[in-house]
Amino acid sequence: MPQSPAISYSDAGVNIDEANRAVARIKRLVRKTFSPNVLTGIGSFGAAYRLKGLKEPVLISSADGVGTKLMVAIMANRHNTIGEDLVNHCVNDIMVQGAEPLFFLDYFATGKLSAVVTAQVVEGIARGCERNGCALIGGETAEMPGLYADGEYDLAGFIVGAVERKQLLTGATIKPGDALLAFPSNGLHTNGYSLARKLMFETAGYKVDSVVAELKATVGEELLRVHRSYAPELRALKKAKLLKGAAHITGGGITENTPRMLPDGTAVEINTSSWTIPPVFELMRQIGNVPVDDYRRTFNLGVGMIVAVANAKKALSLTPGAWQIGHVVASKRKRVVYK
Repeated sequence: MPQSPAISYSDAGVNIDEANRAVARIKRLVRKTFSPNVLTGIGSFGAAYRLKGLKEPVLISSADGVGTKLMVAIMANRHNTIGEDLVNHCVNDIMVQGAEPLFFLDYFATGKLSAVVTAQVVEGIARGCERNGCALIGGETAEMPGLYADGEYDLAGFIVGAVERKQLLTGATIKPGDALLAFPSNGLHTNGYSLARKLMFETAGYKVDSVVAELKATVGEELLRVHRSYAPELRALKKAKLLKGAAHITGGGITENTPRMLPDGTAVEINTSSWTIPPVFELMRQIGNVPVDDYRRTFNLGVGMIVAVANAKKALSLTPGAWQIGHVVASKRKRVVYK
């Protein structure tokens, strides 16, 4: 048999040198997020984090992605905010159960690795972690030619937080009469992008750089607004012992997410006149003549978080920008009623 030419890993599409350049850029970003509880540096086979200060700690964990918002980031060639979206989404998901975020890990997979793009993505992750008081202690960067087209990538995040068992937020104390406060979203956040892309790009024919008068921005700028973290508001309400339950308004909208914090026998009445739905949602509804139920179950409609409190006046004084969106009622049937 004739000897075949030498074939290296790079011939198969994997560039180890580019991966090393990406890691070198990432290390500088990651170190800024470390706290004294991080016991290992980047490069270890596993990350070590010291859990201290809690008498009976309960760990709360979550894993998530940012859906097809990634496709908008790739279309717009803007990669430095998508990681912050990911962190803030995960932080909100564990804080609604009373947990404080401890550490975060990311998974970044691509067809052909670009050290520059990878560093931009991790820049957003590190910024999100730093702002939320969460250590970025590890992750995985995978180059998989043949699975992803050149220029494409996928992103996922994994977060762990902790809470004292007695302070675990379960919603068990929520009762009829409790007020519901809402915190505004910053656009679509990370949900509804499959429908949004179909409406904006396929139906309306917009490009990412199309300027839309109703939005006072380009389509790309609007769709890439950063998913808000509600850590400051939740911490303030928790410290004041006003927080009885919380719901992160993600996929499923108000309709599907609000009942997740409710005990049996209760429901919520939502006052639809208590806020103005942002223009981007109304524009998409008009473009696709989207049915009301789909509209409410796909998009957050300007509401990123809903919390149940016993003292609305005091809670509102601690959370600028919030408003009372409704209240809890007794019900054994429908869980969400729009008034």
